[in-house]
Amino acid sequence: MSEENVHDVLILGSGPAGLTAAIYTARASLEPLVLEGEPSSTGDQPGGQLMITTDVENFPGFPEGIMGPELMMAFRDQASRFGTDLRQEKASKVDLSERPFKVWVGDPEAAEPTYKANTVIIATGATALMLDLPNEQRLVGHGVSTCATCDGFFFRDHDIAIVGGGDSAMEEAIFLTKFAKTVTVVHRRDELRASKIMQERAMANPKIKFKWNSQVVDVIGEQVVEKIIVEDTVTGEQSDLAITGLFIAIGHRPNTGLFEGQLEMKENGYLITDGDSGRTNVEGVFACGDVQDDTYRQAISAAGSGCAAALDAERWLEANVHG
Repeated sequence: MSEENVHDVLILGSGPAGLTAAIYTARASLEPLVLEGEPSSTGDQPGGQLMITTDVENFPGFPEGIMGPELMMAFRDQASRFGTDLRQEKASKVDLSERPFKVWVGDPEAAEPTYKANTVIIATGATALMLDLPNEQRLVGHGVSTCATCDGFFFRDHDIAIVGGGDSAMEEAIFLTKFAKTVTVVHRRDELRASKIMQERAMANPKIKFKWNSQVVDVIGEQVVEKIIVEDTVTGEQSDLAITGLFIAIGHRPNTGLFEGQLEMKENGYLITDGDSGRTNVEGVFACGDVQDDTYRQAISAAGSGCAAALDAERWLEANVHG
């Protein structure tokens, strides 16, 4: 591959972070190439997790709300308008040991990389861990959710359930009581993993109930969630729980497998960036969105970090390549 085929900016991922980075770098005449990913039933796909989200009411600029896929198509159209090269391909291997950086699509054992780039912006996101229930994926966005902040408002005065026993699950359960009539915490053991203070807050909330030694084995509903089937982990006995919303809060997995051994990560696998910037420990490689954010995980914060990573990349190129 000749040096003329080296891209200035290669962006991995096409959620709010990746496409915002594309908009900024395209407007800076850097002609970014975006590897959007491949169609999938999870959030690890073109457009990210918003592609499996129905109504989005907390993204600024849409007072009546907007459908998740519609919002991401608007992002995509805007990036395309400024000359972004968008390809529905997924990286299978990367080599960040020297510049130009190398990215493979398809056979990772191929002798030559598919693409080379002076900078790489990583926006591969994170995937919410699911329960692998028979009807779970079918009802995502129709009562099944992995984001209380995103979807809690839609369950005002409803009876809902949440699965999980850690701090995040308790935080989300407490948050959901702002809207729901009752929130039932379904937990496989007889005690929570959450910190003592979070346990105390959850247990003191009159709207929160606990179903101990229990696991959800299926979620039932034709068009929307109507009930869940809960199994006692001690006796094996099954029972129905009538609810209209099931929130799954058992964690997220950052999509960072490609970068193991090449980029610094936290213990939980999220990429480490320098302060408020998008800089990783490798010069010329930047990260943004949920792949490096294990705190907020919101579309608006992902978009903001995509802007930061793009500006960082633009300045780095000016100082190290074009200057």
